[in-house]
Amino acid sequence: MLWGGNLGTLEIRSEGGATHLSAVFPYGAETELAPGRREVIAPRAFAARIEAGGEIHLLSGHDYNKPLASTAAGNLSLRDTDAALEIRATVDGSTTWAADFLAAHRAGLIRGLSPGFRVEDGGDRVERRGADLLRTVTRASLFEISAVTVPAYPSAQIEARAWTASPETPGLSAILRRAPAYRWRA
Repeated sequence: MLWGGNLGTLEIRSEGGATHLSAVFPYGAETELAPGRREVIAPRAFAARIEAGGEIHLLSGHDYNKPLASTAAGNLSLRDTDAALEIRATVDGSTTWAADFLAAHRAGLIRGLSPGFRVEDGGDRVERRGADLLRTVTRASLFEISAVTVPAYPSAQIEARAWTASPETPGLSAILRRAPAYRWRA
């Protein structure tokens, strides 16, 4: 199973004791997985499994032992559009890991959005772009989507509330470079 992500947004709000989460995983955003290795998730790459009604989980940190919601439990819904995968969930903070996730998000520690998927046979294409390789995932089985601290893709980030990027808003890499623990990273 692969884990990855790209620029995404997550909003969490509490209402009547329940915590509601909404997130967007946009398609078509190219990211660098490693030097010279780029990847993009094509629009509706996850559509077949979502439309078939297969069970999909919302996890904390790609850990199946830390589920936050699932389609089978009825507290996770996914909407696949040409622009993005839209995620809506109700998270019950009564488990220790869900309470920890909610506290970590409130503290600004969890900002990554990362899907766990398997690429189906014939579900990708690889092309050379100069010295680099670009892999486009066109068909993949989505099994889970996770809130993570450090996403597999450097550009993956979760922002709280209805955050909108503007030209003067620094990206995640600029924010991390200012943090003492990350100054050694270029």
